[in-house]
Amino acid sequence: MTGRADITLSVNGQSYTRRVDPRLLLSDFLRHELGLTGTHVGCEHGVCGACTILLDGRSARSCLMLAVQAHGAEVETIEGQGTVAALGPIQQAFREHHALQCGFCTPGFVMTILDMLRHHDLGDDAAIREALSGNICRCTGYEHIVNAVRALVRERGKPA
Repeated sequence: MTGRADITLSVNGQSYTRRVDPRLLLSDFLRHELGLTGTHVGCEHGVCGACTILLDGRSARSCLMLAVQAHGAEVETIEGQGTVAALGPIQQAFREHHALQCGFCTPGFVMTILDMLRHHDLGDDAAIREALSGNICRCTGYEHIVNAVRALVRERGKPA
C-alpha cells in the first residue's frame, strides 16, 4: 500500500490524473502539481479568500479542501479567466476601474465575482458589498472593486 490516492479532475477544461498524498490541499495541488500559481494562499484558514476557485461552478476555498475531495470535479482557476493579451470581463473591469493594487487578492476576488455574477442578484451596492465580504484586500479600500462589479452588472451583465 502506497498511501497515495489517484484523482482525476478537470481544471479550466483540461483533464488531469495524478497520484497524490491524501492530505494534499487542493491549493497546493493546483500550485505545485499543476503549476497554476494564480491561486494564492494567504491565511490558510479560509478567511482571506485569496485561494478562491470555482468547484463545479461554485466558489470554494481551495486551502480548506483536500485534492482528493475534488476527484471527478470541474475546477476553474484564475488562469482560465483570461490572459495578459486578452483579459476576461472581470479582469478588464478591474483594470478599467483601478480595482487592484498589489494584486495578491485579485485572483480570489475575480473567482468570487464570477460565481456571484452567475448565481446571485447583485442589483445594488449593498448586495455587491455582501458578495465581496468573504474576500480581504489590504490595499484598495474596496471602493474601486465595488465600482468594477457595479460596472459589470450594469454594462456587461453576466460575463459567464
